[in-house]
Amino acid sequence: MRHRSVSDLMTPTAVSVQRGTTFKEIARLLDEFGITAVPVVDEYGCPVGIVSEADLIRRHGTGNTAVDLMSHPAITAAPGWSAVRAARVMEKHKAKRLPVIDSEGRLIGVLSRSDLLQLFLRRDHAIQEEILEDVLTHTLRLSPSSLTVEVTDGVVTLSGILNRRSLVPVVLRLCRSVDGVVDVINRLDHEQDNLSDDVRMGTRKQPRKA
Repeated sequence: MRHRSVSDLMTPTAVSVQRGTTFKEIARLLDEFGITAVPVVDEYGCPVGIVSEADLIRRHGTGNTAVDLMSHPAITAAPGWSAVRAARVMEKHKAKRLPVIDSEGRLIGVLSRSDLLQLFLRRDHAIQEEILEDVLTHTLRLSPSSLTVEVTDGVVTLSGILNRRSLVPVVLRLCRSVDGVVDVINRLDHEQDNLSDDVRMGTRKQPRKA
């Protein structure tokens, strides 16, 4: 399975400003490009902060340039990060967007919360196809005809019979990891408990000594 990365979701070649860009010029750029924030970069193109609409509104007697208005330091992301990792960084730092930088620290794009929402706008058919082909057939080597996969508004319903109980949590975990899956409803059954699974898990009961 290939999960979409930051580079797949970000807005490339982001609009940026310099430390000395004025309040009015920043406001004009936000309006012109229909954006709510803009990265501030140094002379090398490396992000040092972000100026948002909120920063402009709460100026309250501060200076008139980007370096005076910006929130800093800039919390950045790498293009190869997974969407999950980026979302966790956003949550940790309470950030609504992350400048994306290359290996030399230069700005190459911006990832916003709305970009991450694209994951959950995948068509149900695309999610169903990935589960059938990538999860069941290629990863688990199962026959897709042995299970029924239904997807409605990102909610996956799995039904059918697996030959081992130990496969059930594996199937559920892999399906939940597919991009765009909101939830997984488990209606799976299994043919046998497979005692060897208990042995591998170290849960097999030992006989009492006489």
